[in-house]
This record gives sequence, structure tokens and C-alpha cells, in this order.
Amino acid sequence: MAGWALGQAGLKTKTRKGLAALILGANMPDIDVFFGNAPWDPLAIHRGFTHGIIGGVLVMPPILAGLLWLLDRWQVGRGKGFKSGLTMHFGWLLALSYIGAATHPLLDMLTTYSVQLLSPFSNRWYHADGLFIIDVWVWLALALGIGISKVKEKKGRPWTRPARIAVAFVLSYVGVNLVITDRANASVREWAGSRPVEAIFASPPPVEFWRRDLVWREGNCYHRSKYDPLGGGFGMVTTCQPTNMGDPLVREAIRQDPRLRKFLKWSILPQADTIRERCQVRVAIGDARYGEGRRSRLARETVLPVAAPGCAQNLDNSRSNS
Repeated sequence: MAGWALGQAGLKTKTRKGLAALILGANMPDIDVFFGNAPWDPLAIHRGFTHGIIGGVLVMPPILAGLLWLLDRWQVGRGKGFKSGLTMHFGWLLALSYIGAATHPLLDMLTTYSVQLLSPFSNRWYHADGLFIIDVWVWLALALGIGISKVKEKKGRPWTRPARIAVAFVLSYVGVNLVITDRANASVREWAGSRPVEAIFASPPPVEFWRRDLVWREGNCYHRSKYDPLGGGFGMVTTCQPTNMGDPLVREAIRQDPRLRKFLKWSILPQADTIRERCQVRVAIGDARYGEGRRSRLARETVLPVAAPGCAQNLDNSRSNS
């Protein structure tokens, strides 16, 4: 929708295939979902290489522009007519591919899911915590801007203004949200005083964009709180919620299960739970950004067999399977 809105704001008139460059460029970084089993980690991790400055913003747009240009040449060679009346300008086609591609990591970085902007040279995750992952107000503004613009265009009336207003609204909305997040983060640091605080995440809820659900790491503990500038500011802080990542059983589960190792390449705030049963131990690792331990929405779980009376067969089977 970001690419489409920019097109309806007038950019699609710069060249034939301009709207396609904006929309496809805006979606292109998510091609990494097809490479989940790639041996190269920056490709195998969603929001890695294809969402970074190198892969997503610099390398991929020229490929897109080249493919669209070849498609246009093929259509021209077959005698296809173009209703838009636009001519092909490769320079603009390349520029619009870059613009569309840049919107994707920038918008993703505004969520708590983060992006590896410097991949493959760094695996650091960057996040600004300004938007919910599916922000209804952004979607509504862009949908209205695009829809009204298209209606006006079909009627032969001036049609760029609605989309431009929508884009301006989204930029202003993001700015306000970044200010709220900055104040929420400052409240955490003020509460902690001289104690070191790491990896603060301030997640906006789906509709009440001014609120923040806060989670941060202090040593081997996670703390949580809420921030509401319209309702009391910084809320009560939870007691220590241990990460449990140093538990020997958790370390063994990570060693044995490649799914957990892959999850930890993505997880910024990993938190583990263990449940001991008679013949096995269930180990779950989640991310504290999205719930506590195994209650995290994205948690991964594995089972470790244990040696106990009556459990020898279970242990032998596990060894043979591994």
C-alpha cells in the first residue's frame, strides 16, 4: 500500500511501469520468506539480508528495474499498446524501484519485529517501535487515499491530492509515535537510575497507538511496565522475570534442536521455561517481546528424555532417533 500510495501521489506518471516498480519494490524484500532453509544465515532469517541497506535497498532494485524494462521491451516488440500514454524512462524506473524498496525496511524497522539493516556485515537488529505490526490507522489512511484518488482518476478529475494527504498523514503519525516511544524509553531509564538497562522495547497496541507495552532486560532479568501519556504515564514495574537461558537443560536443548538455534538467531529477548515430567523435560524458548517464556506467541518447544526408573527405553529410543 505504501508503494501504491506513492504512485497515486503522482510518481507513477514519471515512466511506464512506474506503478509496478513502486508496488513490486515495496514488496520485494519479503522474497526472503522463500529462502527459509538457505544455508546462508542472512537469507535464512526473515528481515535479514533482503531487508538491509545492502541487499534490499542497493542490490535488488536494479534487478527489478531491469526485469520490468525487459518486460516492457517484450511487450513493445509484440505490438502492445499502452493506455497510459506514458513513455519508458529507465532512469525513473530505476529511481522508483529504489523508492519502493526503501519503504519496506523503513516501515518494518518501525515495529518491534526489527530488521538487520547492516546485514550481512552485522547481525544487529534495529527497531524504532513506532508502529504496531498491522497498524489500523496507517492501513486506513493509505486505503482511503488510494481509493479516493482512483475514483477521481477514473472520472478524469485531478487525482493526486488524496494520496498526498494520506502520505503526509502517515509521516506525521509516525513522527508523533516516535516521540511517544522516546518518552516511554526515557521513563524506563529514569526508573533504572544508574543500573544498566539493555534492549528496551516499547510495543504500541493495535488501536490505542498512544500506549506502550514495555519490556527490557536488566542483567539476567526481564522487567515489564506500561506507558500511557494520557493515563498516568509510566506504570508499575514487574518483579524480575528470569531469562533462564543459562539453565543447563536449556543449553542442552539448544545444542540438540536446530529449530531452537535458528529461533535464537532471530530472537532478541529470549526467555526459556522448563517443565519436568517423569521421563522427559519440556523446554520452551520464547521471546519476551511477545509474552513470557512458553506463553510467548512465537515460542518454540522441544523435549529432552531423562534417565529415570522405567524410562530407559524412552532414553534409548531418543538416542537412536538422534
